[in-house]
Formats: sequence, C-alpha cells, structure tokens
Amino acid sequence: MSSEFRPARLTLVSHHLCPYVQRAVIALMEKGAPFERRFIDLAAKPDWFMALSPLGKVPLLLVEPAGAPQAVLFESSVICEFVEETVEGPKLHPDDPLERARHRGWMEFGSSILADLWGLETATDAVGYERARARIADKFARVEDVLGNGPYFAGDAFSLVDAVFAPIFRYFDLFDTLADTAVFAALPRVQAWRQALSVRPSVRAAVEPDYPDRLRDFLVRHDAFLLKQAA
Repeated sequence: MSSEFRPARLTLVSHHLCPYVQRAVIALMEKGAPFERRFIDLAAKPDWFMALSPLGKVPLLLVEPAGAPQAVLFESSVICEFVEETVEGPKLHPDDPLERARHRGWMEFGSSILADLWGLETATDAVGYERARARIADKFARVEDVLGNGPYFAGDAFSLVDAVFAPIFRYFDLFDTLADTAVFAALPRVQAWRQALSVRPSVRAAVEPDYPDRLRDFLVRHDAFLLKQAA
C-alpha cells in the first residue's frame, strides 16, 4: 500500500444489477475498506451523475482524500486496482509480476463473458439464445483448463479474478431455475469454484436481498427467451 495516500471517504455510485459494481464492492469488502453506496437508476440518470461520469456508466468511486478535492474514478477494473494499491488488507493480486499480468488477462476474459451474458439474458428467440449460450459454454471450458484444485482461481488465495467471476456465477443462480443452460456441464473445477464463491461473505453481500426479483423483472422487460423456456 502506498504510504502517501490516505482516503478519508469512499463512495461507490452503484446500480442494483450491475455486475461491474459488484466486483468493486467485493474488492472493497475483501480489503476491509469502509465505504458508502449510492444507488442510481440508469434509466433516469441524475444530472449530478452525468456531470461526474465521462461514460455515463457505473460504478464510480468518489474518493475524498484528506485535505484534497474529491476525485472521481470510473471503470471497475481501475477502481479495483486502486483499492488494491491504496487500501491496507489482504492482497488481491499476486506479488509475482508475471502472475499478476496473467490474472489481469483472466479478469478481461471474465469481462468478455459478461458481454456474452448480455446476449443470453436479452435474447428473445432460440437462435440468439443458443448463440450466446454456446459462446459462454466454450469460454468456461477454457477456464476449466486453467483452474487448479481451488477453492479459488489462485488456490487458497482470494484474488481480483474471483471478484470478477463471482457476479457472473450469480446470474446462473436465477437462470438455473428457468432452464438447463448446460454451461457448466462436465466442468467440475468450474462448478467447485462457483460453489466456493457463492458462500464467500463479500460475494453474498455484494447485492441487495431483492437482487433475484430485480433480475427477473429485467428478463420480463426484455421478453427474454429464458423465461419462455420456464413457462
């Protein structure tokens, strides 16, 4: 941790369903950093938010250093790296530079899965649904090949890669009640990783209790094929 930086106050601007917000929450909680959450409606973005967010997206981390003006950080990966570098607590990146770079690569891989998940949850017909499902299944098959004995991505040590993948697995807690996606079929290491993350306190606390209802409402609004399968 840098000895020159001491944040006096951290505020995470959030949305209830955003997986990128979740990874930032998990990182903050794993480091034991005190912070406040401020939820906004992305369908009716407030003016103050648009003035602060260059991309109009969450999360934002509002950082108020002692004796200095507020700084605004955007993009979840940047926020997670900042938290890792400036907040005392368990390390969420490997010390070895090569392993650290490898972890960052798999964090980006996780982000690519989130892009495919958008296609899965918003698909309105069988063709679009299967196309997205197949992409996700193929990517998780690649993840299976790089996982060890767990319980986490890097063995016993919880890392930022885990913070990235935990919100991905959370989607399937609802999806599995609607359809057999078969995404994790024949992937025992991925399944064990998913289970280990599901009981991690920081992962469980990264969303509000009404998260499943909000996600189901999202599927209804998008006329999701997933819901048609469950009918």
